[in-house]
Amino acid sequence: MTAPPRLEFRDPARGRALSTRLDRAIERLGRTVTLMHVCGSHEQAMARYGLRSRFPKGLRVLMGPGCPVCVTDAPEIDACIALAARGVHILTYGDMLRVPGRASSLDDARAAGARVDVIYAATQAAAIARASRDPVVFFSTGFETTAVATAAVLLDEPPPNLFVLSAHKWVPAAMDTVASTPDSKIEGFLAAGHAATITGFGLFEPFVARHRRPVVVAGFEPLDILAGLALLVEEVAEGRAEVVNAFPRCVTRAGNQRALDALFRVFELADGEWRGIARVPSGTLDLRADYARHDARERFALELAETPAVAERAAAAACRCGAIMSGLAEPSDCALFGRECRPDTPIGACMVSSEGSCRIWFEHGLGSEQAAR
Repeated sequence: MTAPPRLEFRDPARGRALSTRLDRAIERLGRTVTLMHVCGSHEQAMARYGLRSRFPKGLRVLMGPGCPVCVTDAPEIDACIALAARGVHILTYGDMLRVPGRASSLDDARAAGARVDVIYAATQAAAIARASRDPVVFFSTGFETTAVATAAVLLDEPPPNLFVLSAHKWVPAAMDTVASTPDSKIEGFLAAGHAATITGFGLFEPFVARHRRPVVVAGFEPLDILAGLALLVEEVAEGRAEVVNAFPRCVTRAGNQRALDALFRVFELADGEWRGIARVPSGTLDLRADYARHDARERFALELAETPAVAERAAAAACRCGAIMSGLAEPSDCALFGRECRPDTPIGACMVSSEGSCRIWFEHGLGSEQAAR
């Protein structure tokens, strides 16, 4: 019987060596260092493999605005709910269904009889629209990676009855906003490897020059994350601020130029709201004027303008999702966490998505003093 293949990036001996390297870097620094990652997949991996329990006492790792569901602004969800209430067929990814708008969710609209369906790929939206005579609205969410998929659909002769309501976001702009926050104590950033396969790691060089804080691009296996954190702490300890690519098996300096060309043929950067955080300059990906015929905001401008204002639920005022995603709080700092706000009764968006920090902490039993270090 042949032995199973060794999982190179989960090798225990290498993991112990990297943990020791991280411990020594913190000891050399001689104080607490606060880092931020900007990807829900990093938080999932840290929770799944119990990495936080192995972090040295002087290391704080915060999750930033790395959950696309969490940062989708409530008025964007309300717009979809309003169109669904008028009988428009809405398509979106599954993790958007239960995200609360200001008063309700798309799941609530579906329960009330609206046509709201889940898709798993942008190409499904085009296929569903081709099979229908009615207008179909694709509520497209996500960061650079999923935005490329949306762009590819619009570049491939989409049916005339397919309309996109874009809630796509551009992560590097949000990193700028977080780094510029006066109360921010973040000294380095762990960037998402999958997004960097599109953008390239060179994209972060102007950021590092502006803010004098290091950025390390890392993958999602345990050794990827430990190596990335060790490299960041070593840069802080040595007073350096550079971009390091710790995911060279997938990421290059230039990224995927073909994907970037497609992305920016269809979308352009615009100022926009990130839920709970701020209005982020150049933080959203809006459809270019050349694709206005497929822009749901253009097609349904009158209907959206006539939608009455929606009052926000009272409980939402106590939600600290925005502070958590800005690195100013942790899930356990929120009075609602694990009490009124749970995965089955979410109040904030961070408790809905599988990439939301609150849901990850809740499902993995994090939140103790040791886990929240």
